[in-house]
Amino acid sequence: MSVVEIDGSVLEGGGQILRTALALSAITGKPIRIYNIRVKRSNPGLQQQHLTSVIAAARIANAQVTGAVKGSTELVFRPGKIGCSDFRFDIGTAGAITLVIQAILPMLVFAPCRSVVTITGGTDVPWSPPIDYVRFVMLPMLGLFGVRAEARLVKRGHYPRDGGEVILTVEPSRLKPVEVVEFGDLREVRGVSHAVRLPAHVAHRQANSAREYLVKAGVKVPIDITVETYEQGRDPHLGPGSGVVLWAVSSKGLIKGADALGERGKPAEVVGEEAAKVLLENLRSGMALDEYMGDMVVPYMALAGGGMVGVSRITLHALTNIYIVERMLGVKFEVSGKEGAPGLIRVFRT
Repeated sequence: MSVVEIDGSVLEGGGQILRTALALSAITGKPIRIYNIRVKRSNPGLQQQHLTSVIAAARIANAQVTGAVKGSTELVFRPGKIGCSDFRFDIGTAGAITLVIQAILPMLVFAPCRSVVTITGGTDVPWSPPIDYVRFVMLPMLGLFGVRAEARLVKRGHYPRDGGEVILTVEPSRLKPVEVVEFGDLREVRGVSHAVRLPAHVAHRQANSAREYLVKAGVKVPIDITVETYEQGRDPHLGPGSGVVLWAVSSKGLIKGADALGERGKPAEVVGEEAAKVLLENLRSGMALDEYMGDMVVPYMALAGGGMVGVSRITLHALTNIYIVERMLGVKFEVSGKEGAPGLIRVFRT
């Protein structure tokens, strides 16, 4: 079988190209060569979390790989047959566990039996979905497509000390097309505000700030934000770190999410307001999916054989995923709307 050539510098030019290409290579059996991997980044090439995604994908897909070393800007991945088992992968840094999940979840959906995957690394780190977004937004929404998966948080890990642990359980599934355009009426807002090895009031202030911002903006539905604090000196989490994830549930059962991370010198009130503001922006679009899900669903839409979704904001990440999926699967996407604005994403079989 001929090798599919993929330029890793196109469009967004980041690790998402690698993760999507690995997943689709494993599912289709098509070998791939990715070059110019992250060449536009300040730290180009494969970094530890990307390398872990490659190692995990190779093990699950029984693949032969060349170029799987830190800093490599070129990789050849020749998949075998997707397997299922109890797997364990350690990123070894505070690299995002959730991004490794993005790479391996699609292929595990096509595995012949149930898999349980333990991943250690960072659960709540910058530039990646926090684990609570994956648990309460991403996986439930992928459930619309037929994905049957659950992520259990064992302990949190923040940059730079990592130490987080997540157990992902995936059942083999048959994907189905989904057509969801409008979000529907808002029914409730939920959330999780956490603080690790920090005063408990940090988590409470984050939650209160988010709630107050939403109420002042006119949100009249119930708002239930769970506060998670960990007794300093006795909990297994390394920390320090904090964050909040909010999600809105509609009359149609759709879910939109938003999040914000705490950092040194950033008041807890700002963290809560940040998440609330993003959630409101996504809600005001009226579209079915938030901007993050808008790019995450692209491979599943194609693998399901069709469908259409309304997205709060068309992002460069979404356009990048579309580019890779079209190359790998021979499908055609139609995007109605400009980058940075609400729009529709539709996929056709060619």
